[in-house]
Amino acid sequence: MDQASPVEPGTTVKGAGHERGNTRALYTAQERQRRDESVWTVVQGVLAPVQFLVFLISLGLVIRTLTTGEGAFAADVSIVIKTLVLYTIMITGSIWEKVVFGKWLFAPSFFWEDVFSMLVLALHSLYLVLLFGGIGTTEQRLLVALAGYAAYVINAGQFLWKLRMARLEGNTPSRAVAA
Repeated sequence: MDQASPVEPGTTVKGAGHERGNTRALYTAQERQRRDESVWTVVQGVLAPVQFLVFLISLGLVIRTLTTGEGAFAADVSIVIKTLVLYTIMITGSIWEKVVFGKWLFAPSFFWEDVFSMLVLALHSLYLVLLFGGIGTTEQRLLVALAGYAAYVINAGQFLWKLRMARLEGNTPSRAVAA
């Protein structure tokens, strides 16, 4: 079955749907209305770029420490801040998902994004365990942080793709989806 052009309003998005093999829009009309009326949509739209800015600063500090051996304390502080921002966006994103889809996590339209978000959370949490538990070397700890950052970049890409798909579906204001 051929799908409509992805630039036409009302386009369905393959792979975003509920059941295997079915094509479904990211949002039903009711979900779109709840998304557009929710303060949590705005919160996510603000937190996502803040998290990205914190990530970029922290990434620079981590790379500096790994390449020069200097600034480990600043790198550690930046990773803790990045992790706190991540926890904040994950908690508020879960609230957003509950408001919009009626599920705290793993709503069908964002299932794989949520799965990958769990990996991002796990790696950032592992970093905290290593840091506060005094486990491993600074380099080992920072490499775990980099793995978490790589997973974060992939996850952010997933959410940006869904944001693009939501916009291509039409009838959507220019608000961000949960990130």
